[in-house]
Amino acid sequence: MPPERPEGADAFPKPVERTAPVTPDPSALYAALDLGTNSCRMLIAQPRGNQFHVVDSFSKSVQLGQGLETSGRLSRSAIQRTVQALRICQNKLKKHGVSRMRLIATEACRRASNANHFMGLVERETGLKLEIIEPEEEARLAVISCAPLVSTKTDQLLVVDIGGGSTELVWIDLTRVPQIERPRAIMRLHAGFAGDDSPFPAARVVDWISVPLGVATLREQFNDVRDDAARFALMSWFFEENLADFSPYASEQAREGFQVIGTSGTITTVAASHLGLRRYDRNKVDGLRMTSDQIDTVIREYLSLGPAGRRNDPRIGRDRQALIMSGAAILQALLRIWPTDQLSVADRGLREGLLYAQMSADGVLEDGT
Repeated sequence: MPPERPEGADAFPKPVERTAPVTPDPSALYAALDLGTNSCRMLIAQPRGNQFHVVDSFSKSVQLGQGLETSGRLSRSAIQRTVQALRICQNKLKKHGVSRMRLIATEACRRASNANHFMGLVERETGLKLEIIEPEEEARLAVISCAPLVSTKTDQLLVVDIGGGSTELVWIDLTRVPQIERPRAIMRLHAGFAGDDSPFPAARVVDWISVPLGVATLREQFNDVRDDAARFALMSWFFEENLADFSPYASEQAREGFQVIGTSGTITTVAASHLGLRRYDRNKVDGLRMTSDQIDTVIREYLSLGPAGRRNDPRIGRDRQALIMSGAAILQALLRIWPTDQLSVADRGLREGLLYAQMSADGVLEDGT
């Protein structure tokens, strides 16, 4: 089956690339920083119609959660790497004069016993005040960032965000929402999963779960297993065991009208491998639809390559190769439970969700998707 891109795949919140060196008005700028278990990422953007225009960005693998599974603490070396990355972010914020911002931390800081010490050190060293968000908000931000990829034909939607330290799953029922309104109904969830008093048709969140296993934490759980294939199988089944409390887990889902949207470095890497991209191209990956069989083919190829082959595969990349199989194990578990021909690949995540939520709250975005 040839790759397809749904109508609206290029809609908000796809960052709009700069076309001219125009200095933006600092009063119109917004920033979003996401400090995860593995990476530190930031976007600085300004609203433009119903989209946003990216002015500056930053992304670096800091491995903040390295060793957290065994010690329960953020290590000194991980803290030093992260503070160095945050200093770069602070310099960018200062350079652009950004005053509207949200700077969040997720699973690693939720779990670490020395998280408060770390947050205080960051504020003293960089002047940045991070906030540790709850799993529900993390799941909500991932969902609204993916809204433009929702098909108008989708009745049941599963949004999956595979992070470094946790994986969020949100199941949404759209059957009560008119088809043309379905992407907009997803965006309105920024106000909360419980719904609001909006007169517009509402998407119903059937259930959501935050599993404390991501690409970094799951890999650490099985570091002692030497055999590559055995480790992969154990990771996949162990992740599935942690889905028992997710209510849709027990029921079989018909393929028609069902869509999965996945956002993570794992999923975009699998998509790039499927397309045979030796150099990553967001425009080809974001919005791509893949079948379970296509994803399974890529994962089997990863396994046949072995650790050495994956390290040298340009489609995976040096930064991703160490974590790709734990992410693939999570992805395989999900597709074993809910096989689908409608997995949409989303190269977007918490930063985009943060920007949308801020701009929406300020009323600076035009209506529409």
